[in-house]
Amino acid sequence: MSDGYKTIHHTHHHFGWDNSLEPVLGVEPGTVVELETVDSSGGQLSERSTAADVGRLDFGKVNPVTGPIHVAGAEPGDALVVEVLDFAESGWGWTGIIPGFGLLAEDFTEPWLNISRYDAGQVEFLPGVRLPTRPFPGTIGVALAEPGVHSVVPPRAQGGNLDVRDLTRGAKLYLPVAVPGALFSLGDTHAAQGDGEVCGTAVETAMRVRVRLDLIKGAGFSAPRYELPAQAAGEPMPKGFYATTGVAPDLMVATKDAVRAMIDHITKEYGLDAPTAYALCSVAVNLRISEVVDMPNWVVSAVLPRHVFV
Repeated sequence: MSDGYKTIHHTHHHFGWDNSLEPVLGVEPGTVVELETVDSSGGQLSERSTAADVGRLDFGKVNPVTGPIHVAGAEPGDALVVEVLDFAESGWGWTGIIPGFGLLAEDFTEPWLNISRYDAGQVEFLPGVRLPTRPFPGTIGVALAEPGVHSVVPPRAQGGNLDVRDLTRGAKLYLPVAVPGALFSLGDTHAAQGDGEVCGTAVETAMRVRVRLDLIKGAGFSAPRYELPAQAAGEPMPKGFYATTGVAPDLMVATKDAVRAMIDHITKEYGLDAPTAYALCSVAVNLRISEVVDMPNWVVSAVLPRHVFV
């Protein structure tokens, strides 16, 4: 990543949205900033960590976000435009199953950990299992209007833990501003993730992220919006894909059924054990809402790109 931009060091991080926090930087609209992030464990996991370390995570130290940044002229009712320009990746990341957390927490109750190595092109999740590197910040947002400290774990109208994998290079994210100056922060950077992040973690990794911050005055957006240019939107599937479905009158039930069916497919077709298959669903399988109009049942699809198996 190029020199010449103001960098916010990863030590300038916080663990909750709080509009009383002092900004670590003030910028004019149109400014480019680099933010160094800490991985979503808050530095509690390393390349040498084990599943036992996952079971000992202190949840008061997870999901730190770097910031906040005050953007001059930002007022409630505006939209902060975050243009994602570039990433500098750290080369390793982790994926974990955390007891009590994730879509299928009732099925997977033991801690589990996988360490991946990656470069700008691909992630080696396991020998013979490789994912395209597609970096993005899982948590990205602005301060809430309500006073006090608010958890960074759930997504909100002001952004936060969105886990939208399309917020990669070239994306523009529009965040509803709730307080003067917006108070922008980001973190929870990922090297790869499937739509849904079903086990609760992606390929979690520290990065530096370069963004341009701008404003749309009086946008009046009620929730985040985003866009992606054509060159970044298309993802080749040279071997096609295999999909499982869940059909149920409840979208969450249908989602769980689709993922359980995909875990069954991966274990039988590729010989992985169930926890590894579940984690692979989190980093590589993309969930789709395929149909929501033919009541009383809705259809969710889980889509596995075959090319991740080399």
